[in-house]
Amino acid sequence: MASLSVVDRVLYNGTIVTLNNAQPRVPAVAIHDDKIVAAGADEDILALAGHNTHRENLNGAFVVPGMTDAHVHWQAYSQSLTSVFLYNLKNKQEALQRVADRAAQTPYGEWIIGYGWSQDEWDDKHFPTAADLDSVAPNHPVFLKSRSVHAGWVNSAALRLCGIDASTHAPDGGEILMGDDGQPTGILLEWGAMGLIEERIPIPTLEQIAEKMLAAQEVGLSLGMTGFHDFDNQECFAALQLLRERGQLELRVLKNFNKKYLDSALDMGLRFGFGDDWIRLGALKIFADGALGPHTACMIEPYEGEPENHGIIVTEKEDMMELASRASASGFPTTIHAIGDRAVHDVLDVFDQVRSEETGRGEAPNLRRHRVEHVQLIHPSDVSRLAELNLVASMQPIHATADYQMADQFWGAKRVPYSYNPRLQLDRGVTLAFGSDAPVDALGPLAGIHAAVTRRRADGSPSPDGWQPAAKISVDEALRGYTIGAAYAAGMEDKSGQIRERFLADIVVLDRDIFTLPPDELLETRVLATMVGGEWRFGGYE
Repeated sequence: MASLSVVDRVLYNGTIVTLNNAQPRVPAVAIHDDKIVAAGADEDILALAGHNTHRENLNGAFVVPGMTDAHVHWQAYSQSLTSVFLYNLKNKQEALQRVADRAAQTPYGEWIIGYGWSQDEWDDKHFPTAADLDSVAPNHPVFLKSRSVHAGWVNSAALRLCGIDASTHAPDGGEILMGDDGQPTGILLEWGAMGLIEERIPIPTLEQIAEKMLAAQEVGLSLGMTGFHDFDNQECFAALQLLRERGQLELRVLKNFNKKYLDSALDMGLRFGFGDDWIRLGALKIFADGALGPHTACMIEPYEGEPENHGIIVTEKEDMMELASRASASGFPTTIHAIGDRAVHDVLDVFDQVRSEETGRGEAPNLRRHRVEHVQLIHPSDVSRLAELNLVASMQPIHATADYQMADQFWGAKRVPYSYNPRLQLDRGVTLAFGSDAPVDALGPLAGIHAAVTRRRADGSPSPDGWQPAAKISVDEALRGYTIGAAYAAGMEDKSGQIRERFLADIVVLDRDIFTLPPDELLETRVLATMVGGEWRFGGYE
């Protein structure tokens, strides 16, 4: 037990789930600086308090370890809070009306940016066009990212400004959809094509990015987040460092980096985990394929009703192999976006080769925390390979409930039992790291836990049993995906993800016991307080 002189704060009279198997539930913890120094019975912990110790009565509240969103695009999410919101709309007309409303408030010639449209959720499931946007915003360049963030919808003004016409060829890994007249329709698929637009949009200053991040941080803390793993570009990294420098960063960050920055990282001699407990360098990020929404996820068999469409290969297998091999030899794991079953298969082949190289160097099998991002569809013959290769399955439970209608329609009854299925990996001993992919889907671990446990949307659809109910997992398993699993993926399992001695004092107080309530009430659960590093960052008891 700690001595009186090192206890700054005591939390007592609570129901504290520690996720430490040796001490699963305790009523009290003692904290010094940013770490937990003891956990146990009220009387034992209160006995550690000195004259200057804050004694905080939890009044029976339910407490869990701080939760980490293991896959988020933080800059994009921050910007989405002030962009045109196009999620969960019933038809194209609603989307156009929102763009028209924003155009009426925006000076001529300025860009209009939006997020979240999905033609598969509309009455008319055809891709929209530039002409549609021209009808409501002819005097502004418009760029609207789809919910999957793998397709962009632009108007004629944006096409002209960016020099995209019938003769334009998209970079590798992207596609510009052309109409029967040979002209661009206004839809660009994948990052290669969308980059032709994004490179012409004025880049916000670091101050502007950081300011938006502060607002996003408040949202994250209010949802019980104490950290996140980011997948955005270098401007995001710079803004996060600016907040850290100013003492304004209140969420812990694992900063992954895209392949174009690999040479710079290796030239500087950087390695995985460089940084501190607030910002750490993560893994090399690669895209193997696209996404289900725009039908660009790379498939073994074609999409239902689209016999010629097998999706898009964003990065060739040989290129992924070379990149992951170089990164591993220089101290970095690799995390690869793979949604279609062909993409997942190829990524597993890549990691098989890289693991063989690591074994040849005498490295421990878990030294490099390689990850497969999303694992949305896996072929039956590949189901056990993540476990065999000691890979992390980085999955987003809320994608299953958001996408199930598209999966049923375009992947079909034979494939969907193997889609969005964390149960398959858990049963084989794979470590899961859960996230939201915000702004692709809603931020917040509790929403993800609800989706993982019920396989239903907030309105109860598709049925009382949920979509593909065999894929359900328990509350305990889901919570571990946002805590212990995320910590392991970040190389922080010895200091984060549990409430126990010598671990970081990252704690979330909830208004009810999520282990005992009816699953439908998970979405009604509210965060009362969030502590990061021994300080209340949202709510509190002082």
